[in-house]
Amino acid sequence: MTDAPFPVRHVAVIGAGPAGLMAAERLAGAGVRVTVHERMPSVARRFLMAGRGGLNLTHSEPLDAFLPRYGGERASVGRWIEAFSPEDLIGWAEGLGQPTFVGSSGRVFPRAMKASPLLRAWLERLEALGVEVRTRSRWVGWRDGALVLETPDGERLERPDAVVLALGGASWPRLGSDGAWRPWLEGAGVAVAPFRSANAGFNIAWSEAFRTRFAGQPLKAAFSFGGRTIRGEAMISAYGVEGGAVYALSAVLREAIDADGQAVLSIDLKPDLSLERLIDRLERPRGKASLSNHLRKAAGLEPLAVGLMREAGELPVQGPTLAERIKATPLRLIAMQGLDRAISSAGGVRMDQTNAGLMLKARPGVFVAGEMLDWEAPTGGYLLQASFASGAAAAAGVLSWLGLSADDRAGGTA
Repeated sequence: MTDAPFPVRHVAVIGAGPAGLMAAERLAGAGVRVTVHERMPSVARRFLMAGRGGLNLTHSEPLDAFLPRYGGERASVGRWIEAFSPEDLIGWAEGLGQPTFVGSSGRVFPRAMKASPLLRAWLERLEALGVEVRTRSRWVGWRDGALVLETPDGERLERPDAVVLALGGASWPRLGSDGAWRPWLEGAGVAVAPFRSANAGFNIAWSEAFRTRFAGQPLKAAFSFGGRTIRGEAMISAYGVEGGAVYALSAVLREAIDADGQAVLSIDLKPDLSLERLIDRLERPRGKASLSNHLRKAAGLEPLAVGLMREAGELPVQGPTLAERIKATPLRLIAMQGLDRAISSAGGVRMDQTNAGLMLKARPGVFVAGEMLDWEAPTGGYLLQASFASGAAAAAGVLSWLGLSADDRAGGTA
């Protein structure tokens, strides 16, 4: 006598970004009927926006260097990434007909550089798997245990077998991530950490002369704070400084400002020259040359670098102290830009509110993925990698909770 076949299980995925769509793909591949609800008129808007300047999918560095990028949540995020690694993400993209390459900085991009070709291929795969995507379908909480959805056709109540919430954090609200879901989860007994800016610029009280002359100019240097040094590029802005090298330090800089009201970022304007070599160059006779011209000729400093040195105070005239200023120009950061200017957000559903499968302890059958969880990472591929990996982890948690596995198919036998 054979066992009766499994009934087809139905899972609702709320949010059609990378985490939600990855969860949908994994679930549908295991024979689950999946409906994706997206409040916006189209899917993956932030993903498409991220790809406008070149879609940085992940990073090629080994995991022992990769995982520390997630700070205090390294252990939790590490479990997702060990199960869905950068190599797995690259293989997934190439399986969609999107070959990748590793850039000079170690970052990984699709050869097309844009997000749109990958997204089109992905949506075609999801359609072939039977995933139904409903746009303009906004989740607004629960009623009597059912999902409440606002749609163009009016309110709908649905009772799927499980739910994956992948609603994003609180940055880029115009693209769909506005954190509006917070009261619904808190009302269900889920603790949510306050949202804070991540990967955002910092305010500096520039002089008017400096701001007028240099706003919009790039700065390549080595940036140091709290024992960490990042070599890379930042951008001088009218309000302060922004860019990848600063974003890599943004979490510790934000915490310092919260604690002390400021953070002093140290900039090495000539990281390829040792202090001794700089001193030797600067002590050469300068004749009638102005100090700015002497710095340009002897140390190879551009006007922006000299301007930054002047912003830190009157320039020293002696070679050793002048060299020390070049190697450690202090910038006093006084505030971080708000969530409306942030690339991503910290805060969200606390990790201790979920089990190992990302199911909410207070709401059995409801799983959480992506940036709505309380973790953060710098740009450079780390954000997207963890978002994709969390979607895969949530799908695995759903399948386990439903008593299925990735190899099960509807109609199979127990």
